[in-house]
Amino acid sequence: MSGNLLRNLLLFGRVLRGLGLDVNPGRMIDLVTALEFISIGSRSDFYHAARCLLVHRREDIAGFDEAFEFFWRSRGRELTSLDLRALGERRRYRRPRIVPPPLKEEGSPVADPPAPGSDQPPVLQAAVTYSEREVLRKKDFSELTGQEIDAVRMMMAEIVWRIRKRQTARRRPGHGRLLDFRRTVRRNLRYGGEILDWAEREPKVKPRPLVIIADVSGSMERYTRLLLLFTYGLASALEQKVEAFVFSTRLTRITRQLRERNLDRALREVSHVVPDWSGGTRIGEALRSFNFEWGRRVLGHGALTLVISDGWDCGEPSLLREEIARLQRSSRRLIWLNPLLGAPEYEPLTRGIQTALPYIDDFMPVHNLASLEELAEHLGSLSERRPRRRQQIRSRQPA
Repeated sequence: MSGNLLRNLLLFGRVLRGLGLDVNPGRMIDLVTALEFISIGSRSDFYHAARCLLVHRREDIAGFDEAFEFFWRSRGRELTSLDLRALGERRRYRRPRIVPPPLKEEGSPVADPPAPGSDQPPVLQAAVTYSEREVLRKKDFSELTGQEIDAVRMMMAEIVWRIRKRQTARRRPGHGRLLDFRRTVRRNLRYGGEILDWAEREPKVKPRPLVIIADVSGSMERYTRLLLLFTYGLASALEQKVEAFVFSTRLTRITRQLRERNLDRALREVSHVVPDWSGGTRIGEALRSFNFEWGRRVLGHGALTLVISDGWDCGEPSLLREEIARLQRSSRRLIWLNPLLGAPEYEPLTRGIQTALPYIDDFMPVHNLASLEELAEHLGSLSERRPRRRQQIRSRQPA
């Protein structure tokens, strides 16, 4: 690849980042690699390759198209900051951006509005009659600011996690339908052997294990930190054993790192042991590694399995179908959490999610605090029996 083309590609990535698209160096490297397999002289092939690798949200398509048309027809001149402002001007001022006032202590001054003529988009500040907690409960994780993430983390710690216990084949003294003859005879020795007081037994219950398999690939990058906080909080709150794994192109177990009492230290240790942050997605290969290396160790005693992923997959559909079916057979219940499911316009059209859907017991969103609260309620009310038909997927669309 010539130096001019590589330089122009880097400038194009800068334009997209200026428009708010999530374009990181890894995705630009993927685009450079992809250009070796397409005809660069074909504008259509180049456009679709770039859009496939650099756009990961439906709402970013219009901005990408505008940037593509502007950039690749502007030849022979440097791209300046003035060009960036001109490019985003129509999109930025198409409609005012409405945001709630920032979280603040009572009595603190309200920030001044932007000065006339500034480059910032107009902001219509919402009235202060709303509940800040209620706004944060329904705000998408990908749209949170740093200050809001701290507030959401504290609110996340308030969620009560409880998973219904399982009945074992063993019995314990209690009130049940079964009689305990040995205890009955021993108890009635005081009456000279005459049976006056019957001893009963009831089923013994134990906590049901929980297994979490989370996607940390590039398409999940906007949700990764909050979902790791969710995994850490879930592992700390439940009395039963929680096994946690993350995957991108390969599977990594992070159970031991999440046992760290300090949250920041736990997340730092997780970042050190995971070698493929924000990489590609190979769900089938990751599930195969889990099934053959860890399945027998952690899926016993009626374990529940949570898979957290948006369904984008670069692997073979046949492998994913085979491994998701094996995982479903080994789990008491397979729950798939998709952060994109919270969007009203979402449709399960990706190859990965269409392959996995027939083997999922519950298909639920995990994009904000409200969805986590609904998940906690769902886990606490799970019945002992599995659904009769796998094809009847339970899908929830919260507000």
